[in-house]
Amino acid sequence: MLLPGEAGIGKTALLRQFCGGLAGSVRVLWAVCDPLFTPRTLGPLLDLAEAIGGELATLVSAGARPHDVAAAVLRGLGSDRPAVVVVEDVHWADEATLDVLRLLSRRAEAVAVLFVLSYRDDQLDRSHPLRVVLGDLAGNGQVSRVQLAGLSSASVAELAVLAGVDPAELHKRTGGNPFFVTEVLAAGTGRIPGTVRDAVLARAARLSPHALEVLDVTAVVPGRAEVWLAEALAPAAAGGLDECLASGMLVAQDDWLAFRHEIARQVIEESLPPGRRAALHRGVLAALAERAGEPDLARLAHHAEGASDSDAMLRYVPAAAERAAASGAHREAARLYARALRAGNRLAPAERVGLLEALAGEGYVTGRGQEATAALQEALAIYRTGADLAGQGRVLRQLGKQLGLDGRLEESRAVLQEAVALLEQAPLGAELALTYATLATNYALSDDAEAMRWGRKGIALAEETGCTDALIYALNTVGTIELRQGAPGGLTKLEHSRDLAEQCGDEVGVGRAYLHLGLVFSARRDWVLADRYLGLGTAHCRDHGLEPWLRWLTAMRAEAELARGRWNDAADIAADVLASTFPDGFNHARCTALVVLARVRARRGEVGYRPILDEAAQMVKSVTIPQAHSLVGAARAEAAWLEGALPEAIGAETERAWMLELEGVPFFGGELACWRWRAGLASGDPGRLAEPYLLEVTGDAERAARWWLDRECRYEAALVLASSGNVQALHRALDLLRELGTLPAVAVVAKRLRALGEQRVPRGPRPGTSANSLGLTQREADVLELLTTGLSNAEIATRLVVSVRTIDHHVSAILRKLGVRSRSAAIAETARLRRVGLL
Repeated sequence: MLLPGEAGIGKTALLRQFCGGLAGSVRVLWAVCDPLFTPRTLGPLLDLAEAIGGELATLVSAGARPHDVAAAVLRGLGSDRPAVVVVEDVHWADEATLDVLRLLSRRAEAVAVLFVLSYRDDQLDRSHPLRVVLGDLAGNGQVSRVQLAGLSSASVAELAVLAGVDPAELHKRTGGNPFFVTEVLAAGTGRIPGTVRDAVLARAARLSPHALEVLDVTAVVPGRAEVWLAEALAPAAAGGLDECLASGMLVAQDDWLAFRHEIARQVIEESLPPGRRAALHRGVLAALAERAGEPDLARLAHHAEGASDSDAMLRYVPAAAERAAASGAHREAARLYARALRAGNRLAPAERVGLLEALAGEGYVTGRGQEATAALQEALAIYRTGADLAGQGRVLRQLGKQLGLDGRLEESRAVLQEAVALLEQAPLGAELALTYATLATNYALSDDAEAMRWGRKGIALAEETGCTDALIYALNTVGTIELRQGAPGGLTKLEHSRDLAEQCGDEVGVGRAYLHLGLVFSARRDWVLADRYLGLGTAHCRDHGLEPWLRWLTAMRAEAELARGRWNDAADIAADVLASTFPDGFNHARCTALVVLARVRARRGEVGYRPILDEAAQMVKSVTIPQAHSLVGAARAEAAWLEGALPEAIGAETERAWMLELEGVPFFGGELACWRWRAGLASGDPGRLAEPYLLEVTGDAERAARWWLDRECRYEAALVLASSGNVQALHRALDLLRELGTLPAVAVVAKRLRALGEQRVPRGPRPGTSANSLGLTQREADVLELLTTGLSNAEIATRLVVSVRTIDHHVSAILRKLGVRSRSAAIAETARLRRVGLL
């Protein structure tokens, strides 16, 4: 259950009322996310661990990965007694907690549990991490939502009847927000203050000095404060605590104190003079640091920053960042390392450089490319000053990876080659093996021969030095190239890379193997195998929080649906990808999703595809990745063709991509070459093209079309037939395009037929299709007619001169439209419909 609403709208009040009414029949667990400067890793899970105990407590205290924590939560809740788990203020949750919640939403069906998540929806901008989680939850049939509204004017009037204030004005000023209304009335001034801040401070002003001292101490502790902490920092305020509780500003539960509402805490904290606030933070920091037991690093880091204590920040913030990274909370880790660096301006270079490399590592996995690059450049300068070759080589390798991720291939390659030159001066070791593997990956985007050379060097040195990380990395790259080229050992190497990564607990290595398997089989248009690896890869990346690769795999699923004519599904999946938050600059997943969505719209004759294609073109301008330029160029060429553009326009759309080196990317380059060939332009050496494109440009349209039909790609088959100039082939293309519902392409092919002298070219849907009460296309009607005679799919395919897969597709569509599940039922239903005159 999702419970969104603005601050003060009554989310907590509703939850307390709901849980209080369960009367012991249900186990109730309550967790809260705190507004620390940087959220504490798995913060609310610490609360749940206290209640559930056992395995969960052990995992959370050890900073376990989200998927392990989620499984432990469900095991801890798995009993005969139902449970309600409330997690408040999820907008303040750390990345690892959000990953746990996302995993729980997918796995909770087997356990008698209701998860209730409250959050401030007015504080979620486009880039907020919670947006991704809410997007995942939106498609889950187990998720409901309650949207709270403010109090009505009548309710406000009833509350204000004894306060001596104008109820209409009170409702107007507060919008019916229950907290705002309550604070104004509780202030007891007989007037309506201009702001809630004034109301909260007026209420606090009625307290004694001792009570205010307790209030101030509690205000600098986000979430809740221990009673012992308040007593330690305000020892003279013995009766102040009771007064705060009696006033209703603070509430107590067990050994904890908290403001009744977070807004009030923030108002009191912000009202403190800077010196007083820093002194309170110093006191809290000292008290927590001296307390026995496992320290809460995130809390210590928060109060160190509040106290402006640089030494304490450098003691606690990097440790908190390291723990966050180990738990998969990489965004929080990156923010913490950045905070430590700001506090450590006076650090010696040798101490500062470690923080810079750590920040760059977290920046790489969170899309903070500019910040990561700047950190690496500063680290490199430090290592160069000290003539540290190993340090320079390590940083250059990471810098090369970052530049490659940002699409700056030439810069990346130059940096990696510099790293190789430096590291080869020292004894050969694991870092050099990793650099060989990284350089191989860079070359794999444009030069297979060089990629194989560096990849094999990486494998050899990795085996010699025992560096499993480098071996996994290099095997992946070499296997990808061999598989792309059709070499038999490629799949074996890629799967070996994945298996090694699984054995080592290298979640990223496993995800990378699935990603590349999906990429190769998608590029080869082998959709059956692509589906297998895309499915496995999507599950792995979702379960392990590998969001960037999950989006890329999802974008490839959209490509697969587009290729097989499932355009509704393709558009929906692409739109889901585009709804995600992306870092600035080039991104493969976003680029692919833009192209898929634009192609669906263009093929259907819908408006709005040009701005999408323009965005994709703008995105690839700054990169030199041939595949990306070919993807966008081919999509823009197709759009121009659908618009009936002249050959020169199609040539202009493909020119930029065509100027790049397309060696080693035969399918990407092949599609581009075919669009140029269809426009009568130079299309390069046919020997470099993948099979279907080679068949088309060498004039064998029939075999090329059959190649596509065997892979269920009817639109591509129609494009091939439409380019042949043969009247019969053009008519077949027209049939396929009508079945797909692409009116712009139908218009282009019909125009060509009329230009060849065909006078009776149908316009729009065939009469038989529009009149068919079942919505069958003419080809489906033909298939149904043959199916009722008892012919098998193979025999029907022979009669109609198409592939068996195409007939399988038609039969599936016929069964769906008839509302039956089998061929025999379809024959019986057809006979019935004919008897009653409906067919």
